[in-house]
This record gives sequence, structure tokens and C-alpha cells, in this order.
Amino acid sequence: MAKTKVAWVTGCTRGLGRAMVGGLAARGWTLAGCARSEGGVQEVRSAVGSPHFFAKVDVVDDAQVAEFCVGAMAATGAPDLLLNSAALMNTPGPLWEVEAREFSDVIDVNIKGVANVLRHVIPLMIEHGTGVVVNFSSGWGRSTSPEVGPYCATKWAIEGLTQALSQELPPGLAAVALNPGIIDTDMLREAWGEEASAYPNPEEWAQSAVPFLESLSAKDNGGALSV
Repeated sequence: MAKTKVAWVTGCTRGLGRAMVGGLAARGWTLAGCARSEGGVQEVRSAVGSPHFFAKVDVVDDAQVAEFCVGAMAATGAPDLLLNSAALMNTPGPLWEVEAREFSDVIDVNIKGVANVLRHVIPLMIEHGTGVVVNFSSGWGRSTSPEVGPYCATKWAIEGLTQALSQELPPGLAAVALNPGIIDTDMLREAWGEEASAYPNPEEWAQSAVPFLESLSAKDNGGALSV
């Protein structure tokens, strides 16, 4: 019998992360996920059930990430698929009006948080001999718009970080940057308001995105992909 596939998801309680957890679980994957909201984590845990593993984690805190990875490893084994989807959007406005604290928060979650997760998960994948890292980028990681400068900066950084990582990985592993497209998420509504409702919601997106994610393999290493 084929081994059950394992996926680890950051930002698992909202938006695309939550939709991917539901979609992958429905297709027989074993999940481990983390997010900062205790209530959100409890909701996902209750909805998805066993044998999955979910925990309250702030990806900006390297020690919390390390502890999560120990627990997830014990519960599910090494991930075949790592989905780095946790992210923040800045309050829309001209760059010079974005407060220093808010700018730092966006940088910390969207770049440092991804790096913290990679620091602890990549060695597990290397030992496992296989695995695909999907770092969530954005259309704003390949183009720009006004009033979302901090967010754009982080997603452009994710593109470069992922390309460099792909050149460092041993055979059998892959790292890709993924632009998920325009989705009606809470994050997009922060930028576009009600205009976001013209686009698919996360659950609709996941219907095509989850099979796409399942199809990724070592041959996709270094790809700048889109759903």
C-alpha cells in the first residue's frame, strides 16, 4: 500500500492556508499546521480531526518554530510538501506613511518567518530524501502596485530567496515560488475592499490548486509558478 503523503502548512487557520488544509485532508493527506490564533487552531483541529497535528505558533519566533517541527515530526513524519503561506499585508498607504512597527511586522512574518520554517524543515526533508517547498509569493512579487510597497518588497524577496534555495538543495528536493493568483481573502480585502468579491474565494481556488500542488516534484525545482 502506498505511503500516506504528508503536508505541513503555515498560516493554516485562514484564507489559502485553511483551504489547502481542508482540500489536502479530503484527498487523504496527513497534515501538520500552525498559526498564531489559538481559537483558529482549535477550529481546524476540531474540523479535520486525527491523525493530523496543529499547534499555535508565531513563525517569527524561531524557538516556537523549532518546537512545532519536533511535534509535527513525531506526529506525521517528515513532510513531502511544505506550504509556507503565513503572511501579513500592510495597511494600504504611501510608503512614507507606513509606521516603522508595521513595516517591521510585515518583514518579520513574510520573510523571517519563512526563513525560520525553512531552517528547521529543510534538514528533515534532506534526511527523508525527498520533499517540495512551496513558498507563497504573489502577483505583487513579480509586479507592483501603489500603497502595498512593504508587502511587494517581501514577496519580491521570497522570489529571490526561493531561487537561491533551489540552487542549494540536494537531488530529490525542490523549492518553488508560487503566485496563487487573485483570491478573495481577508488580506486582499484589506487592500481592495469589496472589489475583492469579484474573485474566487479560497475554497473555490483550492479545488484547482490542491491537485496542482499534489503534482509538484523535484523536476519543478526553481520554478516561479502560478495557479
